Amino acid sequence: MGILSEDGTGLRRRGCSCSKEDFLPEESFKSWGNYVSALKATPSRFVDRVFTRSADQAELEAKARSHNEMKKTLSWWDLMWFGMGAVIGAGIFVLTGLEARDHAGPAVVLSYVVSGISALLSVFCYTEFAVEIPVAGGSFAYLRVELGEFVAFIAAGNIILEYIIGGAAVARSWTSYLATLCNQDPDDFRIYASALADDYNHLDPVAIGIIIIVCLFAVFSTKGSSRLNYIASCVHVIVILFIIIAGLMKADTDNYRDFAPYKARGIFKASAVLFFAYVGFDAVATMAEETKNPARDIPIGLVGSMVITTTLYCLLAVTLCLMQPYKQIDRDAPFSVAFEAVGMNWAKYLVAAGALKGMTSVLLVGAVGQARYLTHIARTHMMPPWFANVNPKTGTPINATVVMLVATAIVAFFTKLGVLANLLSISTLFIFMLVSVALLVRRYYVSGVTTTADRNKFIACIVLILGSSVGTSAYWGLSEHGKIGYLITVPIWILATIGIKVFVPHARDPKLWGVPLVPWLPSASIAINIFLLGSIDGASFVRFGVWTILLLIYYIFFGLHASYDIAKEYEGKDYGLTLKKTEEGGGSPTAASKSIAVDNKNGYANPST
Repeated sequence: MGILSEDGTGLRRRGCSCSKEDFLPEESFKSWGNYVSALKATPSRFVDRVFTRSADQAELEAKARSHNEMKKTLSWWDLMWFGMGAVIGAGIFVLTGLEARDHAGPAVVLSYVVSGISALLSVFCYTEFAVEIPVAGGSFAYLRVELGEFVAFIAAGNIILEYIIGGAAVARSWTSYLATLCNQDPDDFRIYASALADDYNHLDPVAIGIIIIVCLFAVFSTKGSSRLNYIASCVHVIVILFIIIAGLMKADTDNYRDFAPYKARGIFKASAVLFFAYVGFDAVATMAEETKNPARDIPIGLVGSMVITTTLYCLLAVTLCLMQPYKQIDRDAPFSVAFEAVGMNWAKYLVAAGALKGMTSVLLVGAVGQARYLTHIARTHMMPPWFANVNPKTGTPINATVVMLVATAIVAFFTKLGVLANLLSISTLFIFMLVSVALLVRRYYVSGVTTTADRNKFIACIVLILGSSVGTSAYWGLSEHGKIGYLITVPIWILATIGIKVFVPHARDPKLWGVPLVPWLPSASIAINIFLLGSIDGASFVRFGVWTILLLIYYIFFGLHASYDIAKEYEGKDYGLTLKKTEEGGGSPTAASKSIAVDNKNGYANPST
């Protein structure tokens, strides 16, 4: 099957033949002279893009840039199983043992509760956006509308990183459980390269093999992927129920005597890493464009799958720590080894097979979701528009799917799970925090509606919520036994949230489905996500910083000029779409607003004059 691309005349070319126009068709890249001129104008262009916000209708109309529509084939039932398939995988089957042994002990169940609450709060925020802006871009589209193009691009880069790392981590774990199924050590299936650094020298060809298989399913059909995921997830849930029932029959309550050996700090440290186990539900939000009835199906599918998943996670964590003393839990395949330790050798094969089924589902849903993120980012030209093409026969974004999975395979081939899990949690928590901020902006700030005084009060409250959350997280990380700091930061967070509730009037009510308990729920989501960030190791923040710097370099030299050119090309054209205008003196709390015009045919957003 060839990859399709489309040239400027509308003719499709089959195969992998590509031209410069597929990647850099904008005016700034027509010649070296144009590019040099564009670089000289970087400061003014950067300011222009920072102060640009999109509009709901702009994101919806941008679908036309893919040349073909994605097929609306999914119901709430499909989304619920996609949600469980996306989430239940390497996190529960691998990281549970690792965190119970090294950081939380039997109290790892409380770590899952904390992570689950944080994830559920984020799910609510995602759901309102996905219902009102049902496009493949997910959080990238939501942030572009509310926080501006530049913030959306930084988030988009981390979204891409999240999916690549998440897929790589699951693929590495797939190898570990395959080894258990074959009575082998996981490293027996890997190639040791002594010349490489310690965390990157166990090469994993099996991980590449499973990624290739998943890629084939993902490019052929979304509905077909849904059916495969449904079957795999059903088998997976049956295995999970077996683990819980059979494991509890072998429970030893003595293993719970030392319930929290590492105290609260260990519980929250484990919780930050175990947030990895909940990553994936945002992939379901990217399927809104392919959902039959987004207003009904998305809330049921997302919230329902998260509640079921959290319940199963807690039961599995309790079962594992009752079967074995936490210090004896195996780091690579904890559940399989636990059954072996209690004399049920045959059960470890069933558990390993179920884990493989579950991780295959995670890879499949991740492959579907990550391609749709990249597709929508490319529609804005912040990434090459070649990635935005949707195949007319399969109704899937083949180009984006293949490229993302190639990147995932490369990372999975080299990198150990521990490195991947921490870095993934940082990117995910950062994005979820931004989406929660965006929801508050959506409810309390509308240009032309919100007065200058209300806007300023809202900005002050948001700054205090973010500042107090960062302060709480920093104090937690720096002071192991202090309490005075919390007596300052927590009341500030409470008062700031009350300030929004009491002093800032609602500027917009949800049209179809709304998050309850606003502003408390998104404010709590911000606080918990930032707090969990404070429990992640410093080396992971260094890697996160390096990646963000690379994103900025790409944006300054390519993405900025591409998006600017497309905006200016369509500036002043009125295609009858709603414009997002800012009256003089108004502005977004995070990115000052300019009005947005959109090409009804191509979905380009630009600041109008």
